Amino acid sequence: MLNFGPELHAWLDSDRQLAVATVVAASGSVPRPVGTSMLVASDGAVLGSLSGGCVEGAVVESALDALATALPRREYFGFSREDAFAAGLTCGGELEVHIAPAGGNRYDGGLPLALLSRLASFGPQEPVALVRRIDEGGCGALLVPDPQQFHAADWLPELRRLAGSGAAARSAAAQLSVLLPSGGSGVLRLPPGVDGCTGEPPALLVETRLPAPRLLVFGASDFGAALLPQAKLLGYHVTLCDARPAFARQPRFAAADEVAVDWPHRYLATEAAAGRVDSRTVICILTHDPKFDLPLLRTALDLELAYLGAMGSQRSHRQRVRDLLAEGVRPEDLKRLHSPIGLDLQAATPAEVGVSIIAQVIASRNSAATGQPLSVRSGPIHTPAAGAAANSSRTPAVVLSRPAGENLALTRA
Repeated sequence: MLNFGPELHAWLDSDRQLAVATVVAASGSVPRPVGTSMLVASDGAVLGSLSGGCVEGAVVESALDALATALPRREYFGFSREDAFAAGLTCGGELEVHIAPAGGNRYDGGLPLALLSRLASFGPQEPVALVRRIDEGGCGALLVPDPQQFHAADWLPELRRLAGSGAAARSAAAQLSVLLPSGGSGVLRLPPGVDGCTGEPPALLVETRLPAPRLLVFGASDFGAALLPQAKLLGYHVTLCDARPAFARQPRFAAADEVAVDWPHRYLATEAAAGRVDSRTVICILTHDPKFDLPLLRTALDLELAYLGAMGSQRSHRQRVRDLLAEGVRPEDLKRLHSPIGLDLQAATPAEVGVSIIAQVIASRNSAATGQPLSVRSGPIHTPAAGAAANSSRTPAVVLSRPAGENLALTRA
C-alpha cells in the first residue's frame, strides 16, 4: 500500500466503501512486485494498478464481492492457454492477490480506516512500514513509523496482539529486525497462533519504505548535469560535489537536491563519518582528474556502497589501478569499482552517457542482470538472483512460489 500517493487522503475522505487489493505472491514475469496495492471503491472506481491491465477487471469484481460480504479473500491469477477468456497474465507470470474491505475493527478481517488515515498522513518520502495479516481470516495491521530504528522488544506487545501467540510474535520480531532496517518487503510465515482467527498459520505482509537512497555525483561537468535528473527519476536523493565553486554553482545543476563545494574525498569522508553514507549509496565519479579521483577512490573503497563507478578511458583506468595498488589498495577491493563507468551503449552525448551509467546502476542491483537485449534471453524476464543485494534503492523482493499441490513456500530473492 505504500505505492499510494497523496490521493489516498481524498479517497479515505469520500463516503464510498473501499476495498484494498494487494499483490502478496508473485513469480515469473509479473509487472509489479509484492506489496503493490490497488483501491477499489463501491462505485467501481479504481486507484492504482496491479498488473498493467491483465487482471484488473477480475480484481475489481472480487473486490466488489468482498465489500458486499465484508470478508477478505485471496485470488490467484496465472496464464491459461485452455481458456482464452480467463483473467490471467499473458506474460506467463503468476500473482496471488489479497483483497480486504477497508473499515471495521482490527479483528474482523478488514483494514481499519484509522490505520489507513495514519498511513495517508506520511509524506511520499517519509520512512514507514506497514505490517498486516493476510492469512485466512487475516486479522489486523500495524504501522512502524521509523523502520530503520525498529527495536523488537518495543513492538512485542503489538506483535503479540497481531500474531496471536508469544511464539509467533517472537518469530515476527526476529524477522522484522532483519527486514525493516534494510528496507525489505515480503511475506513472513509464523508459528500457529491461538486467537480469534481460524485457518492457516499466521502470515504477515511487510511493506517498507526507507528514506530515499543517496546518489553522489562528483564532478560538475556536462555528464554530471545530464545524470542528475535521470537519478532523480529513480528516486535517489542526489548530491553534486565539486571543489570548484565557479563550476558547481552553475544553474544547470539545479536538479540536484544539494550542491556541495568541497574537495570530493573530504566531503565523502565527512558524510560517511556522520552516518549519511550507507550500503544503498551510489557514487559516480565523473571528475576524470587524478588529483580528485585517487584520494576520492581511496576513501570510497573503504566504504560499503551499492555502486561505485569512475569515468575514464581504458588507458586511464589501467593507470588509476596501478596508482591505487601502489598506494596499498587491495586488488579484491578494486573489483568493486565499475570503471570505465557505464554499460556499452556506444553512448556519445552527455545524456546518452547518463543513460549508460544509470543502466549499470540498475543492473548492479541484481546479479542475474546480463545487460543483454531481452530478445536474446530465454526463460522469465524477471529472474531472482540468489543473495540479491538488499542495499539497492528498491526494496528487495520476497517471492512466493507455489508448486502444484503444495502450500506457498517462502523464498528470498
